[in-house]
Amino acid sequence: MNPARQTVELVDAIDEWLPQAQCARCGYPRCLDYARAAANGDADIDQCPPGGDVTIRGLAELLGRPPKPLNIAYGVQRPKTRVRIDESRCIGCTLCTEACPVDAIVGAAKQMHSVIEVECTGCELCLPACPIDCIDVLPASAPEEPDNSPWPEYSLEQVERARCRSRLKRLNRQEQERRLEIMHKKARSGKGRHRIKNEIAAAVSRARARRQHSHHIDHE
Repeated sequence: MNPARQTVELVDAIDEWLPQAQCARCGYPRCLDYARAAANGDADIDQCPPGGDVTIRGLAELLGRPPKPLNIAYGVQRPKTRVRIDESRCIGCTLCTEACPVDAIVGAAKQMHSVIEVECTGCELCLPACPIDCIDVLPASAPEEPDNSPWPEYSLEQVERARCRSRLKRLNRQEQERRLEIMHKKARSGKGRHRIKNEIAAAVSRARARRQHSHHIDHE
């Protein structure tokens, strides 16, 4: 098998064992980044507090390693939470929407924001982003219908939605960055053309001045 394809398949297999909280507690900004690091041997199997023992056992079996306790340097496993915004105090700064890794917070600038409860992964990354502390942490509701999810507090549907929303947000961010880079290149190119145009105009002016000066000397 192609080594690159094999690596991609391993990354996807590791990512399947992550509950997609996208909390960054593992030391990586997204679950997929952690999966890539684990596949490359740059991260251990004990760095996902939301996944806890379930994730560790799954990764240990997948990677052929012995299970180990969760590394408390990355946090401790705790019941899943969700957040709620006190809309009466929200100033509509949009900082929480920018911090949410799965777009679970909706609201326009200078208008109150609210949390889509079923999409909130409990990552709590919005808390430090809020300048007025109007976000509360609450216990998450249990999945309405149990499925084959290995995590009692995360249904497979919730996990997949979080994975997709995180991927879409990353792709949107990359597209925005690409467009900004194109704009910057055009701006730099425009400035370059303007500079060259000015230099040409200055050179023409100097040439005309020399011709006029020479013509003046010839008639003396």
